Amino acid sequence: MILPKTVVRAVIAGQRKLSNDVYELVFAAPEIARQAVPGQFVHVRVSEPDSADPLLRRPLSIADVDRQHNTVSVIYRVVGRGTARLAKLQAQENIDCLGPLGRGFTLRGERPLLIGGGMGIAPLQYLAKKLCPRPVEILLGGRTREEMFWQDMFASICQDIHITTDDGSLGQRGVAPDVLPDLLEQKSFDMIYCCGPHPMLVSVAKIAQGINIPCQVSLEEYMACGIGACLSCTCAAKDGSRKKICTDGPVFWAGEVI
Repeated sequence: MILPKTVVRAVIAGQRKLSNDVYELVFAAPEIARQAVPGQFVHVRVSEPDSADPLLRRPLSIADVDRQHNTVSVIYRVVGRGTARLAKLQAQENIDCLGPLGRGFTLRGERPLLIGGGMGIAPLQYLAKKLCPRPVEILLGGRTREEMFWQDMFASICQDIHITTDDGSLGQRGVAPDVLPDLLEQKSFDMIYCCGPHPMLVSVAKIAQGINIPCQVSLEEYMACGIGACLSCTCAAKDGSRKKICTDGPVFWAGEVI
């Protein structure tokens, strides 16, 4: 089900730096906070006031929602002019947001496993909270110890946290799919949620399919409009059709698209 969406001029509640180039932005947006479900995203205007440059909004996954205070959190990496401007915003400034957008995760299973890599970990925080009080476990993958600030975010909501890093500076050396088969053999999970780089999604989906565990994946893609009009974020589906990631997704059952 696609929930109603709205454009809001939200007030920034705060912003903090999580690593060298990663920030968490929290803004008050009651209309979005009331409706948002895990896996959805917001489309944020990043141009200067009274300017159209940069022209396109930036899609940012909803990392967390606090309905008591009507706030929404997004976590993003500075990669260009738009996100560099976002990083300069301070509390009490305004931000223009469209959302919540897209289809979110389906909450099911009694022993879910969450798997995230890189910035794809962001939407799993809100998902983990919504899955409680189920015993949630998470497998996190990153390049280095410095990038794994995520561990502290999940410490209070996940029963067990498993970590891989490319250089072996924290957890097991390698990428998340490397340790997944052993983890699945040791424990009885009945649902897998995954978000991250496409090669990781493919590997996880194939492993899950091989042992018949339902798996949902969240696809990451550049998009212009975010509402299904421009067709800039389509992907091939297994039935031969083209799916719009912004409206048909970004969350899909792995068997639909991988």
